[in-house]
Amino acid sequence: MEIGISTFVETTPDVKTGEVISHAQRLREVVEEIVLADRIGLDVFGVGEHHRHDFAASSPAVVLAAAASQTKRIRLTSAVTVLSSADPVRVFQDFATLDGISNGRAEIMAGRGSFIESFPLFGYDLKDYNELFEEKLELLLTLQKNEVVSWPGKHRPAIDNLGVYPRPVQNPLPVWIGSGGNSESVIRAGLLGLPLVLAIIGGRPVQFAPLVRLYKQAAAKAGHDISKLPVASHSHGFIAEDNETAAAKFFPPTQQVMNVLGRERGWGYYDRSSFDAARSFEGALYVGDAETVAQKIIHLRKNVGITRFMLHVPVGSMPHADVMQAIELLGKEVAPIVREEVAKWEAMQ
Repeated sequence: MEIGISTFVETTPDVKTGEVISHAQRLREVVEEIVLADRIGLDVFGVGEHHRHDFAASSPAVVLAAAASQTKRIRLTSAVTVLSSADPVRVFQDFATLDGISNGRAEIMAGRGSFIESFPLFGYDLKDYNELFEEKLELLLTLQKNEVVSWPGKHRPAIDNLGVYPRPVQNPLPVWIGSGGNSESVIRAGLLGLPLVLAIIGGRPVQFAPLVRLYKQAAAKAGHDISKLPVASHSHGFIAEDNETAAAKFFPPTQQVMNVLGRERGWGYYDRSSFDAARSFEGALYVGDAETVAQKIIHLRKNVGITRFMLHVPVGSMPHADVMQAIELLGKEVAPIVREEVAKWEAMQ
């Protein structure tokens, strides 16, 4: 059972002061968070790609590379790379470079992305949304398997028998599929034999169990060994010394972000009752003390089949010290409980 962190490197206004820290400051803070996560034994750290004023990481590979030479063990992944609006050749080169700097710890989490700012920015039409992802994923997987590539291209210019460098330390360089939880995306991942990451940020996490079964059925049908296919979750959360402190610190910035996005997307108002329902044992928020969060992760593993859990913290801007404390509690207190219990449970299966 792998346990780690994901972040979108947020620069939203402080809910108390209204202050907005610079992109540069937040980027430096995230590097410190990655270094801490490595030092306390967490397994993976993911940085998401966005192209908005309220998120600072438009280039996850660069952020992760800044931490690579300061870390020893932790795996470094995008969360996600918006592949539809990217050049797969450049994505592969960036993460192969990260793989070299980190000596074989890079991963690509490829997805369509839930934000659309990158499409007009890089000159793509949203009407090609599905076709762009399918074509570019195919090219990325071709690059993963081949040093010299020929590619006919439609949305991207053709490649005629050209080498793509540098080559990664890992062969193949891991590519995961990020999914918001629709059946089409999990079936695609299964048929391709690619690891799956589910964004479990609402509803009841146990409701994702049928999607995991669908993914494994598709993988088995395509001839892949499902025992070698990990399934990860990315879920919002925060850890503090007790449940009420965790909720009191995490709710205000989370509410702010959820309501900003809600106005953009037509969601209902996010209030404290919504938050408290989501942090119940069956809810999708992993907020509380170490024991509470650990038991929810164990529940997710036993009932959904998740083999990697990524705590997304913070959702909105929080004091850097609070985020660092949450990461430390995840690594030093939550992770040992989860790993011990999962090991016992698996031995009984």
